This record gives sequence, structure tokens and C-alpha cells, in this order.
Amino acid sequence: MVKLVYCVRKRPEMSRDAFSRYWLERHGPLVQRYAGALGVSRYVQSHLQEPVENEAILKSRGLAEPYDGIAELWWDDMETYRAHAHSPAAREARRALLEDEAAFIDFAHSRLFMTREHVIFDAQEDSSDCLKRLV
Repeated sequence: MVKLVYCVRKRPEMSRDAFSRYWLERHGPLVQRYAGALGVSRYVQSHLQEPVENEAILKSRGLAEPYDGIAELWWDDMETYRAHAHSPAAREARRALLEDEAAFIDFAHSRLFMTREHVIFDAQEDSSDCLKRLV
């Protein structure tokens, strides 16, 4: 699997609640609508929560302020990603998604990059199977 990871910061004028609602209720369904055109097999949003634990973790490591959320989009492999990347439908999907993202994402302070996932362990799976995939 290859994964696009999008570390997102909300637009400064938006409240965290408004940002989360927009992302979940409007943008999420839009991504789902265009998933076929993009060849995406999985899409997950992880929204920042504000427990005391977040602050303690940041302070203990001297870390910067967290992102407001992380979006992850999966493709089966790079061939699948590339096969869909330049189609007219994918170009239209990217245009529509970018236009919608401008309504709630602070682009200058967000990050986006492709990754390859390496599962070290999964409690729902035999851990020896995960390690075999790494070698």
C-alpha cells in the first residue's frame, strides 16, 4: 500500500468545531464521491482532540503545536496511483477537492506527502506475519 498523508491546519478564522464539522460532513463525502476517479481504496480523517494528555506529551518532548488533523488516502500500489493520476476524471477530482480544501485548510501551514506503510505489528493480526512483510 502507498499512502498520501495530509497534516492539516485549520484556517485561522475557523473554530475547531466548525473546522471538524466541515471536514467531516462536507469534505469527507466529496472525497468519497471522487475516490473511484482517483483510484483511492481507503480514506481516513483523524481529528485533533484536546485532552490534557496532548499538552503533557508536547511538553515532555519539546514539540511544536500539533496539527488540527491528519487525512490519509490509500492506494493499493504506485501503479494504481499513477494509472489514475493523469486521467481527465482525476484532474477534475483534484480541482474540486482543492477548491473545497481552500474553504477550511490553511495551506501555508499544512503538509502533504506520499509514504509507504510498514506495519510493525497489528494487535488484530499475528505479529510474526507483520515482521515477515518487513524483510
